[in-house]
Amino acid sequence: MIGLRYIEDVVTLAYDREKCVGCGACGEVCPHGVFRAERGSKAELLDRGGCMECGACAVNCPSGAITVKAGVGCAQAILASWVSRVPFLKKTVNPDSCEC
Repeated sequence: MIGLRYIEDVVTLAYDREKCVGCGACGEVCPHGVFRAERGSKAELLDRGGCMECGACAVNCPSGAITVKAGVGCAQAILASWVSRVPFLKKTVNPDSCEC
């Protein structure tokens, strides 16, 4: 997602194109369009700085071509703030607990 930024060049996302098997999963699950992936073709890393470190790409990559330390970036802070606004979840999540 070009334009949405946290802090440039601090994201933990790593992509090894040689390991990619072209399944297309990363492109399907990434909420920010960091990858372009068409089934049968190796993924392209389009916007590394747009990664919010949610971990969806790495969890769904069957070949281990993608790694990211999920929960260490702005995604954790954003999700915690959203959840803390829901009354019945407010008691279970502390948005100030983010280690961002």
